[in-house]
Amino acid sequence: MPVSTVESTARYRRSRTRSRNINARPALAISTLKPHQYDLHPSCASLICPDCKTWVPITGINAKKQKLVPHDTGVAGTDAAARCQGSNRLVSIDILVKVWQRRLEDGSAETAGRRSARQHYKPLPAPAKPVTKMTPEPETADDALIAYRKHLKKCRSSSLAGRCGGKHRCPDGTRLAALYDQLKRTQPVRNRAAHVDTLRARHRSSTAWAKQSAATVSAAKTAKRSGTTVEEANNTCKRRRTNTISDNRGPAVPLQPLRIGA
Repeated sequence: MPVSTVESTARYRRSRTRSRNINARPALAISTLKPHQYDLHPSCASLICPDCKTWVPITGINAKKQKLVPHDTGVAGTDAAARCQGSNRLVSIDILVKVWQRRLEDGSAETAGRRSARQHYKPLPAPAKPVTKMTPEPETADDALIAYRKHLKKCRSSSLAGRCGGKHRCPDGTRLAALYDQLKRTQPVRNRAAHVDTLRARHRSSTAWAKQSAATVSAAKTAKRSGTTVEEANNTCKRRRTNTISDNRGPAVPLQPLRIGA
């Protein structure tokens, strides 16, 4: 009795097949698929099988009839042999290769131009140095020279790479040396500008004080001259005699009760 030769695992998918079997299902139109789901290059014509969702070669790309090669649904040599229902199915190539390439390029450009959904977080800035550890910038040539000498003494005694030594200077030493040279060259100009600012401030202060003094004296004189005779009499402290009237009253004021009417 002959031994059965049924394979228990999936076979390797050949790129070309000589089988004359044709699937009874209607032909699969290429136009119903998306441009990235098939490849029409003659050297590697293939598409994604709608049934098993795997890439399957297309045989007879230059012949009158094109169809999918027989293929299994599992991985070759690993999964169980299960023939896909889309094997030997006819394929209708109803689209030009140039049109397919143009659609594929347009889709690739559009996809590349899309904004990534991944969030890119900016790096957090380094914390600022505490105020107690901040070194003020030298404002005079003498202060810059003192800071430069302190840096040389500290840098030469350290073991850091690129420290100051001989004619070589580290970035901080170079910066302090350049600052000292700049302050030394511009010190006369800054001294002259500071002297001019001091004279201007002193002149403005003296002018403002003179104006204030003149305004105060003028206001005192005006207030003294603005008093009238009545106000001066009211402000005078003197004792009024009995049966007399105040000087503030007018001359027509009656002294006896008046009876108005008949």
